[in-house]
Amino acid sequence: MEKENNLAFIDGQNLYMGTRKIKERPWKVNLKKFRIFLKDKYHIQTAYYFLGFVNEKNQDLYTEIQEAGFVLIFREHNAAMIGKKKGNVDSDIVFSIMKKLYKKEVFEKVVLVSGDGDYKQLVDFLIEEKRFKKALFPNRKFASSLYKKLGSEFFDFLDSEAIKAKIMK
Repeated sequence: MEKENNLAFIDGQNLYMGTRKIKERPWKVNLKKFRIFLKDKYHIQTAYYFLGFVNEKNQDLYTEIQEAGFVLIFREHNAAMIGKKKGNVDSDIVFSIMKKLYKKEVFEKVVLVSGDGDYKQLVDFLIEEKRFKKALFPNRKFASSLYKKLGSEFFDFLDSEAIKAKIMK
């Protein structure tokens, strides 16, 4: 069987907050291991890593993300607003996926890394269109309750011991 050609869309802020900024047992994702995990487990050919805005202080992080094999995408902000609002990438991710579908880009399914309920409508649509592979929630406690009705074949938790062992620093 030929390998699938799937795409991953990662909400970087959600991944960071769900792993590093939790009170109980924070942990760090090894981005290289995570990229390999996505490729091996979900046949991800291209993984898009969305971040809020460019900050000179985070240059090492940006380099690490790119060297691990992710396509780094920043949210566009008006210069006057930088630093005054959170880098909400939800609409950018939704738009990017819908644009790929509209332009009939060649890929099979989508893997979404986020526990944010703002993606629920998109997830339902992708499932309906048979274009959804999996939602990977960074943290089971913060995964939106909107996803409770999803079948377990459509989600997994990055903080499960089995997955964490493969992707943790």
